[in-house]
Amino acid sequence: QVQLVESGGGLVQAGGSLRLSCAASGRTFSTYFMGWFRQAPGKEREFVAAISWSGGNTYYADSVKGRFTISRDNAENAVYLQMNSLKPEDTAVYYCAVSKFLNIARRVGDVGYWGQGTQVTVSS
Repeated sequence: QVQLVESGGGLVQAGGSLRLSCAASGRTFSTYFMGWFRQAPGKEREFVAAISWSGGNTYYADSVKGRFTISRDNAENAVYLQMNSLKPEDTAVYYCAVSKFLNIARRVGDVGYWGQGTQVTVSS
């Protein structure tokens, strides 16, 4: 049974940092894109960042570019999201995601597996 378990969320002041982790189990995702989405209250789930299987290609939403960094460790079957210079508008539940196919998942429909989500709250 595939499981994606996120950790690292919490409450932080604006300008602070958090590092999210996602550990996958049940199968190996070393050949798939992995990434992060987020969903704020009353809003649709949106793409945040993705990373190719080799880690050589990364993609970011414009709203987080320059502040967030995605990385992965295929030996650990894990993906990470370092979030710096956090803003109140970054407040959301953050979900780890694995693409359904071998290309990047930028849309909810392209995701094959989801984590349960971790809450990130940024206070002003």
